[in-house]
Amino acid sequence: MNGVVIAGVASGVGKTVATLAVCRALQRTGRIVQPAKAGPDFIDPSHHEAATWRASRTLDPWLEGEAGMRRNYARGSGDVCVVEGMMGLYDGSTTSRAGVDEVDTSTAKVAELLDLPVALVVDASAGMESVAATALGFREYAARAGLDIDVAGVLASRAHEGRHETGIREALPDDLTYFGRIPPREDLEIPERHLGLEMGDESPLSAEALDAAAEGIRVEEFVEVASGPEWFAAVEDDATSHPDEADDLPTIAVASDDAFRFVYAATRERLDERAEIVTFAPTAGDDLPDCDGVYLPGGYPELHAAALSESPALATLADRAADGLPILGECGGLMTLTESLTTTDGDTYEMAGILPADVTMRNRYQALDHVELRGRDETLTCPEGRTLRGHEFHYSEADPATDARFAFDVVRGKGIDGEHDGLTEYRTLGTYAHVHPESGAFDRFVDEVAAFADAGRNGHGGSRAHH
Repeated sequence: MNGVVIAGVASGVGKTVATLAVCRALQRTGRIVQPAKAGPDFIDPSHHEAATWRASRTLDPWLEGEAGMRRNYARGSGDVCVVEGMMGLYDGSTTSRAGVDEVDTSTAKVAELLDLPVALVVDASAGMESVAATALGFREYAARAGLDIDVAGVLASRAHEGRHETGIREALPDDLTYFGRIPPREDLEIPERHLGLEMGDESPLSAEALDAAAEGIRVEEFVEVASGPEWFAAVEDDATSHPDEADDLPTIAVASDDAFRFVYAATRERLDERAEIVTFAPTAGDDLPDCDGVYLPGGYPELHAAALSESPALATLADRAADGLPILGECGGLMTLTESLTTTDGDTYEMAGILPADVTMRNRYQALDHVELRGRDETLTCPEGRTLRGHEFHYSEADPATDARFAFDVVRGKGIDGEHDGLTEYRTLGTYAHVHPESGAFDRFVDEVAAFADAGRNGHGGSRAHH
């Protein structure tokens, strides 16, 4: 599968809109587009999916490792993969607290590891020749950074047609491709809130706006530059192999509504491969369905705290947790599993009451980082002494009880209290960290769920058959 990376000179230059415009322009020629996102983001991929109707791939060398990232890329399908970068092209490296295991997580490193060319998005709203100078500088900086990447050309963001566009194009040297422009339109601005942009199904760009943006994209230049990496064929065979289906797959209930929406495409795929998945919507009043395990993804429980507090699913979760049902909550899922949630308005709502902590929303983010955790004991997602790599981004602050039990020591990141993450009770685990299935965490979780189901089938108690 050929691919190209849409990278920015900085945050805020319009990478997401540029990516959507490129996807729409390619689709209008009849090509099948596979969107992807460099970095651990959940929100930009939701806009990719809204615009292309295809789940976006997550590409992050910290979360997945080089081999895992390549497998995740290869699990996509289409004529061309359009990868949206994060921050500026060269921004981002992650080092453990002890100063070891430095990993370059920049968009440039993702492009190098995947062997994909880069189209550089430059905010051209107040420049012409300077756009070319910026692009030249970014291309030359690759050698200084020790990276083997091809900055193939420029996509001018917020550029007018006519003299403005002509000045940008004519200033570029022959070996930098002009990929087109994104017009400065108000309907191409995506609303923001805490945690970033609003989600793609909440504030999608209109078809009219996307078509207008696509008009300025020089499609054939993208098609000519997009390349198929040499490693792809070998990895594709490994990435598309699926485990044999068992006769008795465990059933996992996955919360899926406006409060629980941060799930990587690869996580959905891995759970689907190894379990029967049933979804439920706690904010819509759904009760917890019959199941052998529960996954509560991250999201926005703080925006739906009143509905959650009244949901029958939370009371059922508390009962099933006490019976030993394996329950995994990530970030928003952690918040829902605690005693209470207090919003920025000062209103406090009862949550499931499984994990001994109270959560309060703050006006500034409390953590934003790649994280590394070391298991203190055997947990749902990690053996004792092993490490998990993930990502955290939250505005909430958890105040655990003095006798709270933690599942992880923090090697890098903040976690719950700066030293620990992962509150645990019964077989319930709630973390601020989001992890990727390439970490092995979800395979271990499914194994624990399957063991719980088998125990119930063998008459040792605990399965859904006993409730």
